[in-house]
Amino acid sequence: MFGIRNHPGAAYLRAFLGTHAARLRMALGQQDRGASAVELAIITAVLVGLAAAILVIIVTFANNQGTKIQQQVVPAP
Repeated sequence: MFGIRNHPGAAYLRAFLGTHAARLRMALGQQDRGASAVELAIITAVLVGLAAAILVIIVTFANNQGTKIQQQVVPAP
């Protein structure tokens, strides 16, 4: 009889969970593994801050230039 233990889906599930359990055991053995993620988050925050500053400069410049434009009357067709 074809039991649940011999089902291909059960074999896949055992392999899937075994792989993730091995990765978890390996990650728990590495205490400083998240350090690069923190550094990446800090670098990303700095880059986002620079992008926001550049955006503010561009918007301010565009608004200042926009006030200098004189309105011209376009003739009706």
